[in-house]
Amino acid sequence: MWKEHYDVLIVGAGVAGSALAHALSTLSATRARPLKIALLERSLAEPDRIVGELLQPGGVNALKELGMEDCLEGIDAVPVKGYCVVRAGGDETVHIPYPAGHEGRSFHHGRFIQNLRAKARAAPRVTVLEATVNELIECDLTHRVLGVEATPKETGVKESFFADLVVVADGCFSKFRTQVLSGSATPKPATRSHFLGAVLTDAPLPLAQHGTVCLVKDSGPVLLYQIGTHDTRMLVDLKEPLPADPKAHVLAHIVPQLPPSLHVPVEKALEADRLRRMPNSFLPGAEQGTSHQKEGAVLLGDAWNMRHPLTGGGMTVAFNDVVMLSRLLVSLDDLHDWSRVSRALHTWHWRRKRLAATVNILSVALYDLFGAEDEHLEVLRTGCFKYFELGGDCVAGPVGLLSAITPSPFLLFRHFFAVAFYSIWVMFTHPRPVPVPGQLKPVMAKPGIDEYPALLLKSVRVFWTACVVFGPLMWIELF
Repeated sequence: MWKEHYDVLIVGAGVAGSALAHALSTLSATRARPLKIALLERSLAEPDRIVGELLQPGGVNALKELGMEDCLEGIDAVPVKGYCVVRAGGDETVHIPYPAGHEGRSFHHGRFIQNLRAKARAAPRVTVLEATVNELIECDLTHRVLGVEATPKETGVKESFFADLVVVADGCFSKFRTQVLSGSATPKPATRSHFLGAVLTDAPLPLAQHGTVCLVKDSGPVLLYQIGTHDTRMLVDLKEPLPADPKAHVLAHIVPQLPPSLHVPVEKALEADRLRRMPNSFLPGAEQGTSHQKEGAVLLGDAWNMRHPLTGGGMTVAFNDVVMLSRLLVSLDDLHDWSRVSRALHTWHWRRKRLAATVNILSVALYDLFGAEDEHLEVLRTGCFKYFELGGDCVAGPVGLLSAITPSPFLLFRHFFAVAFYSIWVMFTHPRPVPVPGQLKPVMAKPGIDEYPALLLKSVRVFWTACVVFGPLMWIELF
């Protein structure tokens, strides 16, 4: 059956979809004909996910620009003032505070989403409908996307919904991603690893109101951050193949490397509940509005662009994308005019680069260092930790990038290779464990001059490894 025609139809009432519905309604309120928006979501029940629970300061600022900062209230959200990086065993820590006057927020994902949806529902001319979107409706002749076929939960009967523009924001497992973009632009997510998640009760973190990154041996990093008065999220990064018994693996190999104060809370959490699993994917944001894209449809959020969640930058990128895209779309008189929409998408693609590229490159590059798999990456990981210990700009610069307060791909380039060169310096000048025959524990000793030729050769390999990690990411994200 034919339903009412909308200006914009948004598939997915998650972070990006709900924010865009509210933004388009608010910004178009002063137009002669404000936009009419439909927001479709398969289930409006509170979602239960193990990621999307930390919003960086840059994301908080974007939320304020959207007039949605009150969505952080009433959900027991916790202020986040920075990070604490911990070496295996908890003996060495480094404090990485956010820039003065800035703070992030952490919370239960589902509670935050429900507030975003409520905000969208309250916006004028926004219709929120619980319905399963089955397929995109295309014109037989031009293949332009005209709307969607969806089954509302209330009726259980498949219906057609039409709009000048369809925005697909159905998340990381998007069923329409490859239908909207085709050919060489077809997005292909790459799974970097998996997060195993649990909620700890009353767990004492090394620094209150700080996200904690634990660097463990022979594994990816472990993240911990408070998401409520009594709840702390733990995420354990593991690469494939995953162990047959994840709980046993975490208890035997991960927990002993965490700070001692966390051992009992982790053991209790694993005893009380299962470990939840989530793939960590990387998906560069291909330019939209090109010949490889179906006219009449736009991808947004994780349906289009993903980065490793190690740095908690996903929602920050999404909210900033919504800020820019909503302004560009509202400036158009006719959203059915694809030539004008495509030009707006081109502008959006390049305008978002400064922040999105910084967050995306940093997330994957930092993950490669923190989840070191070989001896050269291990040198870089050690050097990164020592670089943070220097303090001053060696902390202020990287945390400005991490928090999305001062996004700059070229500043990121400078700090990344400063870490690379400093890692080489550390390798030559700092004590490292040296096995001693007859002793169980190694002793700490600086390299001797006789070791310099081998270390010089290793330095070249370390620098090459840094180039291999950073170079392709820089190229993919910026060009």
